[in-house]
Amino acid sequence: MKISRRDFLAATGAAAVVGGLRPLAAFAQGKEILVGSVLDNSGNLDIYGKPMVMATTMAVEEINAAGGLLGRKLRAIQYDTQSDIALYTKFAQQLARTDKVDVVHGGITSASREAIRQTFKRSDTLYFYNVLYEGGVCDRNCVVTGTTPAQAVEPIVEHAMKKWGKKVYILAADYNYGQITAKWLQHYIGQRGGSVASTDFFPLDVADFGSTIAKIQQANPNWVVSALVGGAHMAFYRQWAAQGMNKKIPLASTTFGVGNEHLALSPAEGDGILIAGNYSQEAKTPANQDFLARWKKRFGDTKIVHEIAVSQYQGIYVWAECVKKAGSLDRTAMLAAVESGPSIVGPAGTVTIEPKTHHAALDIHLMEVKSQKLAILNTVKQRQPSDTLQYCDLLKNPNENKQFEVKI
Repeated sequence: MKISRRDFLAATGAAAVVGGLRPLAAFAQGKEILVGSVLDNSGNLDIYGKPMVMATTMAVEEINAAGGLLGRKLRAIQYDTQSDIALYTKFAQQLARTDKVDVVHGGITSASREAIRQTFKRSDTLYFYNVLYEGGVCDRNCVVTGTTPAQAVEPIVEHAMKKWGKKVYILAADYNYGQITAKWLQHYIGQRGGSVASTDFFPLDVADFGSTIAKIQQANPNWVVSALVGGAHMAFYRQWAAQGMNKKIPLASTTFGVGNEHLALSPAEGDGILIAGNYSQEAKTPANQDFLARWKKRFGDTKIVHEIAVSQYQGIYVWAECVKKAGSLDRTAMLAAVESGPSIVGPAGTVTIEPKTHHAALDIHLMEVKSQKLAILNTVKQRQPSDTLQYCDLLKNPNENKQFEVKI
């Protein structure tokens, strides 16, 4: 079921928030609906986590301003995981066993997702993962609203190979996101008759890329693609530009811009990096402009809004749409609602859940960094998570519980 922009604004309570109006409906007497969250509000990944925490707060406040759900008020229970996997495990158990939340929207890295996903599955706590990732998770208890490789990696490869050439050098973070994304890159490059000069992996705390840049110079690829992650890895882009490599070999990335990295670099350092994703602040749609205006009113500064903050916000509204459709928080009814293909219109466009995989069809932009902005080159509407669709069919196999990887 799709809803119009007018219906979306009414459902979100945007008028109530901006205009200072009273809630659209009084709350019924009853138990609060508990929305759990585990995100890195501090630590090495806080450039991603802080805006996601703010987006969670804003979405819950807006839904409450519009009268809540099922006549009940929502309450967010958010824990700061401090970029520590042990804390993800601890707080996931806290949310499921002690707090007994009705849903969880959380996790940033794929490692954090896999540390907590089984906890929520065992406790029958519906789990939304609202972050771009490497694809393949097939779990009826898990809903994914972030992009997958078919949506945000393949468009980069297709455009870059046509524009720059067929010899590619891959850099990636050394955990499951980077490792599996590197395989998808190799797959898409090979499909198009290209070759991979080398694939290098880096732990999240690595910040010295001097020897790597020397290796790239020696390999002399047509272009380089980065699937690096986090604050330490930002050093690569600075060192790349400092050695003048951004004037010699083109650079693309599967992650750059997702945490507003383009704002941390000068135009001289960042201009020309090619990316693809679901969101850019430069999108001039009414839904995005309304969202940014509400964010500014609530938090003051819109500069920190990035793709996965918007994805977190949209994920909460997809869940809210499922609650309305189910008419209850009963897990069976909620799963049926998820598998009915619910759809909302959010700041990044239409978000539609694909029933077989519980992943989202999304509007995808091919973008280039220009003057610290994500300039949109072109847009494809409702691109499907076709990578995961190759392997996962939860309607046929509802008890499936694994992550499929691309075969190359």
